[in-house]
Amino acid sequence: MSLEHFMQNAISEWMRVKGPQSDIVFSSRVRVARNLTGFPFPMLSTSSQAEEIVRVVEETWEKEQNHLPLLKDAELIRMKDLNELEKRVLVEKHLISPMLAEESPHGAVLLSKDESISIMINEEDHIRIQCLFPGLQLEEAWKMANHIDDWLEQKLSYAFDDQCGYLTSCPTNVGTGIRASVMVHLPALAMTQQLNRLLPAITQVGLAVRGIYGEGSEALGQLYQVSNQVTLGQSEEEIIDKLQGVVGQMIQHEQSARQRLLEVSSIQMEDRVHRSYGILAHSRIIDSKEAMKRLSDVRLGIDLGLIRGVSASVMNELMVMIQPGFLQQYAGQRLDAEERDIRRSRMIMERLAMEQKDKSV
Repeated sequence: MSLEHFMQNAISEWMRVKGPQSDIVFSSRVRVARNLTGFPFPMLSTSSQAEEIVRVVEETWEKEQNHLPLLKDAELIRMKDLNELEKRVLVEKHLISPMLAEESPHGAVLLSKDESISIMINEEDHIRIQCLFPGLQLEEAWKMANHIDDWLEQKLSYAFDDQCGYLTSCPTNVGTGIRASVMVHLPALAMTQQLNRLLPAITQVGLAVRGIYGEGSEALGQLYQVSNQVTLGQSEEEIIDKLQGVVGQMIQHEQSARQRLLEVSSIQMEDRVHRSYGILAHSRIIDSKEAMKRLSDVRLGIDLGLIRGVSASVMNELMVMIQPGFLQQYAGQRLDAEERDIRRSRMIMERLAMEQKDKSV
């Protein structure tokens, strides 16, 4: 396996599997932050200390990987070996964080073959274990992350305090060091103007609502990342259960809004989703924001049974393929904004035509 494996495929293997509540919940993620004793936190580390952290994790993995089948065929990728486009593609696929790509010259990532496991090294913390599952599977993601964490803790010495728990660079992660999140698609709540009331209520119960790439990013295509904000004073199970419960209520609200739209505005809904499909299938130039908006409409149309002959997985694939980094990586060259918009429309048009041809055979 090589870096090319992670660059060529728009969506990860784990995304091709349909998970529970996948019409609304795109993915579930659990991330665990850990630091090693005897080393300063990454923000204070020297180049040699940061390189030593990478070496320690790499040697541990190479020696012990046969005892952890989940990582047997993994690949260690150093940020210094990547160009800017390659880093951006990994960010767009949610395999690394923007911080690791932009601010961690001595960072690295250990990726499993199916890309469901990503262990970032020298990001904000020495180690960040990330596990991704399709649909609403927070408990499964936590079990996998916990399994990998236990395995690493047997080999490495973690920074831990009896009163505070696991020590991290950011005080908000101290304690369990766990961040659980789900990526939800909420187009009906947006159309019915209910999001303005719902999102503030979610933040009041200790959860955060962010864009598709986490903190500071924009909610493109009505995709939102909902996660816990507090890690201290709560057990991992309590954090997972709370998020699971709130997301369950969000799903119910979105389902009710979708049903309401079908009952009250069925013709308008059908016109909207088919109009968006027409724009995607026939436009000659389209920017990323409009493309995400139209893809969101079509994905909703598919989930509601208003559009047939196109699978939801193709919409998921296109949401990654149309991002600036992947477009340029696929083109094999840097593109300016207009060139990206032209190539984006061509890519969408060709992918949809391919899907229709496959369905007609």
